[in-house]
Amino acid sequence: MPASALMVLATLLFATMGVCVKLASDLYAASEIVMYRGLVGMLLMAVLTRRQGVALKTAVPGMHLWRSISGVAALSLWFYAISQLPLATAMTLNYMSSVWMALFLLGGAVLFGAQRLDWRLIAAVLLGFVGVALILRPSMDASQVWYGLAGLASGMLSAMAYLQVSALGRAGEPELRVVFYFSMGGAVAGAAITAVTQGGLHGHSLKGALLLLAVGVLATAAQVLMTRAYTLGRALVNACLQYLGIVFSFVYGLLLFRDPLTWSATAGMLLIIVAGLAATLLRSRVAPPPKDSQLSPSES
Repeated sequence: MPASALMVLATLLFATMGVCVKLASDLYAASEIVMYRGLVGMLLMAVLTRRQGVALKTAVPGMHLWRSISGVAALSLWFYAISQLPLATAMTLNYMSSVWMALFLLGGAVLFGAQRLDWRLIAAVLLGFVGVALILRPSMDASQVWYGLAGLASGMLSAMAYLQVSALGRAGEPELRVVFYFSMGGAVAGAAITAVTQGGLHGHSLKGALLLLAVGVLATAAQVLMTRAYTLGRALVNACLQYLGIVFSFVYGLLLFRDPLTWSATAGMLLIIVAGLAATLLRSRVAPPPKDSQLSPSES
């Protein structure tokens, strides 16, 4: 299967996972969904690493720890946002990670005394935040603002996790090992947060158990497909195709959840997509991302 088809399928699976998360949020807390997603991911990654002969022992446990902290925090905030926001809105805010990456790049240039800044990158960042303003302000009532901010923060933390995944790739860590420890971090952190905030786990029904299993399987399958797509295809093309996840989520939201369709929110999503694509293109000219990076905005 060509890389472009793998990427399209991966984005569809991530969007479908978002549907399952939204449905499961009626039965479980976000931290519980993160925990079960991590447990399923750990089991699947353990099987894959054993079949491919990849050892789980790592020489850089500290790097995996920091990657898990930022990635799990991003995932938890994203699941929290999905529970109350329109699916496409939550997905779009998480996909702000490309814009945050551009902002980090500009901040580093200023910090290290660059002689000139790329005004196109600055414009892409500003365009992205205009899109955020259009989404947050008119399309949410006061009770949803915190969920919107959580979604925005998930995008920022996803960008930080991207940097750490890139560093792990440069350190020679296999993708399957990175995903395994990220899943482990999600399982441990989700259990700890649930114990503190919920006092215990919710009971299971057949529907709930199937939704949790679907979240874990869909997320892991999508990650594997996306990793393969980045291995076979061009990173920039794959990065552009990832934004189809917003389109899929938009369609799911309209068909399954009767999410409201407003011109301001739609315009905001389009601006963020344009800003993300522009930021990705401009960053690729400055510092191309490693081909072995499998991070997706949806799976920080």
